[in-house]
Amino acid sequence: MGATGKRVAVIGAGMAGICAAKHALQNDMEPTVFEQASQLGGTWVYTDNVGKDRYGLDVHSSMYKGLRTNLPKEIMGFPDFPIPDRGKSYLPSREILEFLESYAANFKVKERIKFEHFVIRVRPVDNEWEIIVKDLPNDRLCTMKFDFVIVCNGHYNAPLIPTLPGQDIYKGKQKHSHDYRCPEPYKDETVLVIGAGPSGIDLAYEISRVAKRVDLSHHLKEKPQTHFPPTVTQRPDVVEVTEDGVKFEDGNVETYSVILYCTGYLYTFPFISVDCGISVDDNYIQPLYKHIINIKKPTMAFIGIPFYACVSQMFDLQVRFALKFFSGKKALPSQKEMMEDTDREMQERWKRGYKKRQAHMMGADQGKYYDDLSKTAEIDNVKPVMVKLHNESSKRYLHDLVNFRKDIYRIIDDENFEKLN
Repeated sequence: MGATGKRVAVIGAGMAGICAAKHALQNDMEPTVFEQASQLGGTWVYTDNVGKDRYGLDVHSSMYKGLRTNLPKEIMGFPDFPIPDRGKSYLPSREILEFLESYAANFKVKERIKFEHFVIRVRPVDNEWEIIVKDLPNDRLCTMKFDFVIVCNGHYNAPLIPTLPGQDIYKGKQKHSHDYRCPEPYKDETVLVIGAGPSGIDLAYEISRVAKRVDLSHHLKEKPQTHFPPTVTQRPDVVEVTEDGVKFEDGNVETYSVILYCTGYLYTFPFISVDCGISVDDNYIQPLYKHIINIKKPTMAFIGIPFYACVSQMFDLQVRFALKFFSGKKALPSQKEMMEDTDREMQERWKRGYKKRQAHMMGADQGKYYDDLSKTAEIDNVKPVMVKLHNESSKRYLHDLVNFRKDIYRIIDDENFEKLN
C-alpha cells in the first residue's frame, strides 16, 4: 500500500532539506519544511553576522566572503537536476545558492517551507511525531503532528573547540572558523591556525595575505603538498597553550596574537527529545541503520550524517533510501536485524582504527556505502563517475591548493570524466 497524503516534517531547508521535500512530494506525501532562517540554502547563505541573530538564536552559517567550492560543480548537482554549465567547475558560493533556489522552484518545494520557524522539540507520541516550533516573527509556539520526520539540520553550525591545557590563561584572541568572514581583521597579526581540514588549509592561505605570519598546526600523515607563501609554516599538534602562545608536540614554543580553531563541528540535535532514543557521543550518532534510519523509531531519518562524500549525490540517494521504506514500497528489516547490521559495520570500522568521531566518515569507503544503500533499497545508485571525480579533486586540492580551482571538468558518461584544461 502506498503512503498517499502521509505527513512528513523536514527539519532544515538547506541542500538536504529541499532534496527531502522534493522526493517526498514525488512519493505523494505532504512535506512541511521548517527553516529558522528567512531563506533557503542553509550553509550556503552568507551573512556578515556572527554570534546571535536578531531572534537571539545562534547564527547558522559558517560561510565566509569570497568562498568558492572545493568540489567541482559536476558532482555538486543532483542526479536529475545537474548544475548548468558555467564554463568553470569551481563556483562562488552565491552561484550554488542560486542553483538551490532554482531546484526548489522547479520542484515546487519553496511553497512547502515555513521560514523563520525554529524547531524546539520533536518527540514521539502514539505512533506519531509531535513537533513544537516557534514562529519567530510572531513570537508564538505551534504544535503539529506528523507521520515521519526527516532531520536535515546540517553539521557546520555548532563549533567544536578542543580542550587544551592553558586555554584559559591565553591573553590573545581565540576564535573558531565558524565566525571567520574575511581576512582583514587579521592584518599584521601573528596567527596560529589549528587543523588542516578544508577550512584550515583555505583560511591559513587567505589570512597569510594580510597577517605578519601564519602557522598551520595539524597531524596529517600526508602533509599538504601545497606551496604556501613563505609566511606560512606547518607545525605539529599543540600540547599546551601559554599566556602568549603555545607549546608544540616537538617541544617548540611560539608566540601568537590570535589562535584560530579550524577543528570542525559537533553533530547536535538540541530539538530531539530523549525518548527518540538517539544519542551522540564524540560525533558518533547511535543507533542508526545505514547512517540514516533511527533504529529505535524507524519513522525518523537523518540525511547528510556521513562526511567526505559527494554530498548532494549522497543526500539524494539517502532520501530515496529512507522514502522507499517510509512509503511502504519496501519493508524495513526488524529492529534486531538493523542493530546487527550496524554492529557488523561498526566493528569493521573500529578494527581499521577509526575513532568515534570517524564513525560516519566515508572517503575511500563512499563507493561501497552507495552500493550498499542502492542494493538494500533496490534504488538507482550514484554514478561511479561521481566518486572518481570526487577522489581526483580531493587529491588535487591537497597537492595544489593555489591552482586546483582553475581545473575544468566535463562528465563524459556514467563512468568517465575528462579534464578540459
